[in-house]
Amino acid sequence: MNVTYLRYAVEVARAGSLSKAADRLYIAQPNLSRAIRELETSLGITVFERTSRGVVPTPDGEKLLAYAKKILGELDEVESMFREGSAQKERFAISVPRTSYVGQAFLRFSRRVEPGRRAELFYKETNSLRAITNILRSDYTLGIIRYAAQHETYFRELLEEKGLVGELVTEFKYRLVFGMGHPLAKKERVGYGDLAPYVEIAHADPYVPSLPLSEVRKEELPDTSERRIFVFERASQFELLSENNETFMWCAPVPEDVVRRFGLVQRVCEENKKLYRDVLIYRRDYTLSELDRMFIEELKSGFIS
Repeated sequence: MNVTYLRYAVEVARAGSLSKAADRLYIAQPNLSRAIRELETSLGITVFERTSRGVVPTPDGEKLLAYAKKILGELDEVESMFREGSAQKERFAISVPRTSYVGQAFLRFSRRVEPGRRAELFYKETNSLRAITNILRSDYTLGIIRYAAQHETYFRELLEEKGLVGELVTEFKYRLVFGMGHPLAKKERVGYGDLAPYVEIAHADPYVPSLPLSEVRKEELPDTSERRIFVFERASQFELLSENNETFMWCAPVPEDVVRRFGLVQRVCEENKKLYRDVLIYRRDYTLSELDRMFIEELKSGFIS
């Protein structure tokens, strides 16, 4: 397919007229008409209908033009990127679960990126399925997925099928977290039964691909609360915990400086026996960059068991 002909087609659609498009493109109208005919012949469709008022796209033409605009936009972006030299920038991009120890690792890592180093860092908090999808779409090079240990076989097979490497970062049991003013903050031992009167803060998008969402929510955490607030941002959940003493949350162990900063308390619940794993993932054919390795060093050194 001739990319120039796609540009011509987009301009013809924009102008609504072959003659106007030819003027804007600085080519002769017969040459433009021939280019459009060759494009139609190569695709086996009619792109434009000729009318007394000009030309209008056919249904097939509308589909083609939608793709053409996307393709041309991406080509323009690539040309601009290399022309401006930004392609020489290093890029670090990772999708992670909403968890404090990873956020703290990213903070320490960002401080290690020297001033003047041409680098762009992308950090996205999301669930395991989207972390995998982001890598497969090449938007992100690294990801961290979290799952209950009982799903180990499923996720290992999934990673193998998708051509991804999975390296264990850590495993842990969820802890209870609430504000310092919470009625349970003074108790050293907190059980499932103690939680019933309070509002649970939960992430709104847990995901185990083989299970319906309702089942995931049931098995991820004990169903001890009649009331829940679902959040998508880690900062929002800590604000809720610190300001609303009716709330609590299950989460991976939180670094002590974060606990102090938000005025929180975390407790081990001995009744909670379920083990979780955080696994670093990337494409099997991907070579870790220097920035990747710097982040992984901080990640593996900062987890609180």
